[in-house]
Amino acid sequence: MNLLCQNTKLEGFSSVWEPREPLPESQEVLTKTQPDMNATKGGLVIFTANSNPSCMELGKRIAERLGVVLGKVQVYQEANRETRVQIQESVRGKDVFIIQTVSKDVNTIIMELLIMVYACRTSCARSIVGVIPYFPYSKQCKMRKRGSIVSKLIASMMCKAGLTHLITMDLHQKEIQGFFNIPVDNLRASPFLLQYIQEEIPDYRNAVIVAKSPASAKRAQSFAERLRLGIAVIHGEVQDAESDLVDGRHSPPTVKNIGAIHPSLEIPLLISKEKPPITVVGDVGGRIAIIVDDIIDDVDSFLAAADTLKERGAYKIYVMATHGILSSDAPRLIEESAIDEVVVTNTIPHEIQKLQCPKIKTVDISMILSEAIRRIHNGESMSYLFRNIGVDD
Repeated sequence: MNLLCQNTKLEGFSSVWEPREPLPESQEVLTKTQPDMNATKGGLVIFTANSNPSCMELGKRIAERLGVVLGKVQVYQEANRETRVQIQESVRGKDVFIIQTVSKDVNTIIMELLIMVYACRTSCARSIVGVIPYFPYSKQCKMRKRGSIVSKLIASMMCKAGLTHLITMDLHQKEIQGFFNIPVDNLRASPFLLQYIQEEIPDYRNAVIVAKSPASAKRAQSFAERLRLGIAVIHGEVQDAESDLVDGRHSPPTVKNIGAIHPSLEIPLLISKEKPPITVVGDVGGRIAIIVDDIIDDVDSFLAAADTLKERGAYKIYVMATHGILSSDAPRLIEESAIDEVVVTNTIPHEIQKLQCPKIKTVDISMILSEAIRRIHNGESMSYLFRNIGVDD
């Protein structure tokens, strides 16, 4: 029986919400005519690069669905914090898939991945595919004043180490794919989140999809159109602007005295921005408000949006995001806030946060990652995984 069509839950794992299989409507990962998940050509090796046991659960889930055993490897830290990798089986001429999830120490996980990729390369692996559901440093993908585009640096390091293919999910900016000179498959979590809304939110037809800032309006519109729901946009909140401080346009600082540059130059002074009062474009009174975004880390903007929606009459508030980083005291703030539930996927382990805040729910996305691995290994088309997936998801 196809492993992706079993209704039994995977044993030995923490409690997460697993979508019914196949996915709803025309977003199925598999069809009846497709081959068995175990029907691989052989020569498949799956490693998990995390030395942190709490970060290995996703790798175990993927291996369970593929019907294979995780490869034998030791990844650990020396006394001086150097990372050491020991691959304990032959990878010569094999397709190696390295699963790496992000822990609290993001710089350590990057070094673990790079060293393991390089170890597989020097061991003559046929191909080395990185399965990185959350791409680290993805927020630093634009130039800010005299900073740097760190995402491009990380991409160059991965390619230089020997990565031949990358599988990731919901990049913060889709343009990050252009930083790589290898194929990048940017999978989407939206089908799983949409299914959760349909099956786990009572009376979701009385809901409205909310963008907590104009920057996330496209994503909210995509969700609303597929669920046939209304949309609302919150405008005027304090947000991380990614438009007015990029590309070094404020370097050097704005010159207040025009004559100080050259008498013949008449450069107009820049008019400073003034944040308008917070307004909600759209009706949320007496409705369920579902805030959608790709990352939830610093929850201040989500809390402010929830308070605004409560004031406008929303009687229940959900937050949907792909990557639940939930740093610092985010769980405590969510527990004390007007948010009723936060739904994230297991691209990033957050078991400790769930213990601190029962409002946090997890959606399992190992299904689509395991299917992507199977298709790449068997040389099958990946386009099926992107059917009816909007560009703005």
